[in-house]
Amino acid sequence: MSRYAIIVGAGKGERMGSELPKQFLELKGLPVLMHTINRFHESAASDIILVLNVHFHSYWEKLCKEYNFNVPHLLVKGGVTRFDSVRKGLKEVTRKGTVAVHDAVRPLVSAGLILKCFEKAEELGNAVPAVPCRESLRKGGADSSQSLSRDDYFLVQTPQCFNSALLKRAYRQEFRNEFTDDASVVEKSGEPIHLVEGETSNIKITYPDDLKIAEALL
Repeated sequence: MSRYAIIVGAGKGERMGSELPKQFLELKGLPVLMHTINRFHESAASDIILVLNVHFHSYWEKLCKEYNFNVPHLLVKGGVTRFDSVRKGLKEVTRKGTVAVHDAVRPLVSAGLILKCFEKAEELGNAVPAVPCRESLRKGGADSSQSLSRDDYFLVQTPQCFNSALLKRAYRQEFRNEFTDDASVVEKSGEPIHLVEGETSNIKITYPDDLKIAEALL
């Protein structure tokens, strides 16, 4: 059974406040995206599919030459939404197996977590890493709110792993605004989602401070 990794980085990264999308920013001597790909190359993935905005394909190829980055991967044109991008990546999954979908800007994911997600998905059909919410929660607005039990909530991460046939079937659905990740797409198709313990260090680089935190963790 094959193990695929679809790494999604087709966004523009506007919240970073940089003209350059965050997946291309340098982190400890390498672009963020190269760290991410290396994590999967060094772990359990046999095929790496990289989904990028088509306008940055030539820039990425230039970076690969500049940094002498030779990890094998297939470059795919991204879609308008993350949903579209994953769907395009799935077209390149040609053998039966397990698919991990991962955010390009989560460069600190460990090989251990990747392997754990693959193995659990091969056992149960899917595996989604999550960490317990550690902050107090309230629901509502400035004028009225109510306390929520943080014990009932988890922060979801990637890689989210799925049986390839199950994931392809789920992505035949029409897009909905509630599809914020792959687990929400698969859940809507009628499949229960299985959580595995994530890692607090598996941060998503979204804002400038996140890059500083990632540097410290590395």
